[in-house]
Amino acid sequence: MSELMTREEYAALGRELILPRTAFIDGAFRAARSGASFPSANPATGETLAEVASCGAEDVDFAVAKAREAFEDGRWSRAHPAERKRILIRFAKLIERNRHELAVMESLDSGKPIRDCVEIDIPETINCIRWHAEAIDKIYDQTAPVGDDALAVIVREPIGVVGLVLPWNFPLLMLAWKIGPALAAGCSVIVKPAEQTSLTALRAAELAMEAGIPRGVFNVVTGDGPSAGEPLGLHPDVDMISFTGSTETGKRFLRYAADSNLKKITLECGGKNPAVVLADAEDLDLVAGHIVNAAFWNMGENCSANSRLIVHEAVKAPLMERIMARARDWRTGDPLDPANHLGALVDREHFAKVCGYLEKGRASATVALGGEGEDGFVQPTIFDEVSASDPLAREEIFGPVLSVITVASAEEAVAIANDTPYGLAASVFSANAKQALRAARAIRAGTVTVNCYGEGDITTPFGGYKQSGFGGRDNSLHAHDQYTELKTIWVDLSDSAPEEAVD
Repeated sequence: MSELMTREEYAALGRELILPRTAFIDGAFRAARSGASFPSANPATGETLAEVASCGAEDVDFAVAKAREAFEDGRWSRAHPAERKRILIRFAKLIERNRHELAVMESLDSGKPIRDCVEIDIPETINCIRWHAEAIDKIYDQTAPVGDDALAVIVREPIGVVGLVLPWNFPLLMLAWKIGPALAAGCSVIVKPAEQTSLTALRAAELAMEAGIPRGVFNVVTGDGPSAGEPLGLHPDVDMISFTGSTETGKRFLRYAADSNLKKITLECGGKNPAVVLADAEDLDLVAGHIVNAAFWNMGENCSANSRLIVHEAVKAPLMERIMARARDWRTGDPLDPANHLGALVDREHFAKVCGYLEKGRASATVALGGEGEDGFVQPTIFDEVSASDPLAREEIFGPVLSVITVASAEEAVAIANDTPYGLAASVFSANAKQALRAARAIRAGTVTVNCYGEGDITTPFGGYKQSGFGGRDNSLHAHDQYTELKTIWVDLSDSAPEEAVD
């Protein structure tokens, strides 16, 4: 499924694409009520791909009303679990059938390398939808041990109308992470994609309708945060918001919930994730491969990127030599060229932000590799001799930038790893299993990998400690919990009347 084509073939496919331009509400593409639109640009060229509907509060109200109507009449929420499963599996098959189109659309809209779209994002999107579909008829309700005089049934019910607010770094995959469990649970959803990357969410909604998901169940409202995201967060008839993005924006959704109907909120936010390499780490070639991939994959636009290398002084020199050699092999350029590992940053505003960190880093640390950006592209960059208090080591840059911090002990390494407001992910490299596991247990992060970099897989929960997460987890069966309410149904089986209360 993931066989790569040539750059020329992808470019030709891109020229033939019919790009969606309007919101998708109640089973149809619709322009914004105001008629307003915004340009969706190709980050690699600056070319406008499409003028996309700029939705506002009126459009959000309409989408919520249609989602509520669909939820209350039960066309999806009360459909038999086997029927929801059948339709979602068909949806996954349609994504697979249209995988080349979706991969090119994603690359053009986000600047992501086509090789990542083809080999990672699209296959994992398909797997995610299929996995949650298969889980629908395998999650059981419960009974409680309440004795012979009663029956207590604990049932899971879909939470209702859910707003799903997406980031721009993995547009299609993060869509799948959210709609997979939300639709499996029986919820109606309103997706608000990032304004930079709206196209694949709109195309996915169209494919969902083709698969048989009823109208009103899967809606996409396009627009920016103030115009579309805020009204969704404040809406009194939205039961839950699931958000992935920056910690700053995530906090806003907690305020929106407090200022409206106390809707449930789940957040997957930023990270400043450490890769801890201890003195006894073995196979430094393998370690270097993981470090480079962890820092530069997806241009570093990855909330779980290991952007801090905390390395013991005993192995630093040989490890750095290997990291530098591997990093130089990561080619940067045209995202549609499968030979390139890195594409363009998502837009010029973000490019300017990352370049600002490069300028600061050149003044405060030693540039070991890269350190420059041009026309939306940033070369893999490594800053050495970084202080643990430097903004390079504390702030989420969200670019292909690795900061190297040298330590003298495992205890110092763990202390620095935890010296952050974030706690999303971490990696530990050590040949001593006990030492590696002790460090993994001591690091306060939602996912800690040992002797590798990764995020687990669809079967393991993903989310963060501290300011990296709130309220729930993506992936695994735990993801289903956040889209359901628990209800206790108590049945009295006793033959006797209750005793009168005594004062």
